[in-house]
Amino acid sequence: MPTTLRRSCAACAKAKHKCSLQTPKCARCTSRNIGCVYANEPLASISMAGSAELPLTVGGGAFDPFGIYPTTALPRTRVQILIQHFLTKIAFEYYPHDPNPVSNPFITSWWPLALNDPALFHVSLSTACFDIEFRAQKGFLHSEILMRDAVSLIRGKIEDPVLAFQDSTMNAVITMAAIEHGKGNLEISTMHVDAVKRMVEIRGGISKVKETSLLTARMVPWVAMLVTGMPQFKTQDYLSQGTAPISQWELVSLGTLQEVDSCLATLIPNLDIDIQNVLLRLRTLFHEGSQTTTSLGPCLLQTTAVHDLAALVIHDLLPSPYVPNDLPSISEAVRYALCIYMFILHGPTYYSHTAILHALILKLHSHLDALSFKDSDLLALKFWLLSMGLVGSIGFMVHEKFANQASILSAATEIKRWNQVKAALMTILWLDHPSELSFLQAWTRILTLNQSSTLCSGVTFKGTND
Repeated sequence: MPTTLRRSCAACAKAKHKCSLQTPKCARCTSRNIGCVYANEPLASISMAGSAELPLTVGGGAFDPFGIYPTTALPRTRVQILIQHFLTKIAFEYYPHDPNPVSNPFITSWWPLALNDPALFHVSLSTACFDIEFRAQKGFLHSEILMRDAVSLIRGKIEDPVLAFQDSTMNAVITMAAIEHGKGNLEISTMHVDAVKRMVEIRGGISKVKETSLLTARMVPWVAMLVTGMPQFKTQDYLSQGTAPISQWELVSLGTLQEVDSCLATLIPNLDIDIQNVLLRLRTLFHEGSQTTTSLGPCLLQTTAVHDLAALVIHDLLPSPYVPNDLPSISEAVRYALCIYMFILHGPTYYSHTAILHALILKLHSHLDALSFKDSDLLALKFWLLSMGLVGSIGFMVHEKFANQASILSAATEIKRWNQVKAALMTILWLDHPSELSFLQAWTRILTLNQSSTLCSGVTFKGTND
């Protein structure tokens, strides 16, 4: 957290002189040839409208050097600052897996659409403006202006039977849903989600959207799920509508599943058949995915494959709140742990998954409390479920409860090294992936504390109430 909300540079603040707020150096520091340091990123001033235009650069090259972009109600220099902020920061926050401006989809695919669509352009600038104003903590004046005009522009597009269902229109509406969700306007956010669902339906489903824009087809169902807390599109299940299974998922044959996982019934007895089917396919894919190339298709370490797989699994596993669910806690615990693991592998993309991940963590914790875990044969499952909760809950208050349970379990079973824990995880489900570092660090902390203390001696594994 910043120690001050001051916008002016340190030199102007010390001299009690009005700062022009220009970057990288304000006018006063430039004229005096002295260092210019900001405690916080300066918020652009309306008075800057008459100043020289800013060069728009991405990846070392000029981007749209002629300034050909839709007009807005904001001063031109302010707009250029927001464009620069979107292209150098927001694009990579939305898609952090590709730091290369030459290939990041929000620069190569999204931005060209925005330059030719005033509605999407306004929404894009609004995301950049909201980010700046949120950190400045001085209200959302400019982002509200941009959002107001974006809504007006989208209404105009919806009246046109051709423009209403364009990829750029759906991109704009689902982004508005994310922005309103970030502001806490949940009803408005849900309204935007409902609108984009109707657009997708009229287009013929996500599979049809995928034919014209992979980015739109991936972003719409993912963000819709994140802001509502539940899937809004059905999994395809080999039909023509919904979230399409990835090629690797379809290529896993029943024979392969039975051959690779004949022991799963022993590892997790009485597991719900639908959840078991997902776990079986993941076990097969993750085994193949550890190789660079596989008989089942591209390596699962590729970013888009991980996203498509995560979207498919989570959409398939998360239950509808309108359907009664009376499965045993062991099935429910595996269900939520699988979803959490997919979020861990996927990482934050398009929009923060904090809210839905927290809800899943609490569900897993409640079902873990309902399990006795008296059978020593379930040792690997105990470690796997706790590990998913342990890493997924990092940053949440419930994390310490998972850490306490993991500490008690490891002490009771005399597990002292990470490779012993990893061996147990691999027995259930594991993918060699950069996320292993998070598991390693979380467990190393627990195992180190166990070795330096005798407080856990003789304590049996027992859940705690949230």
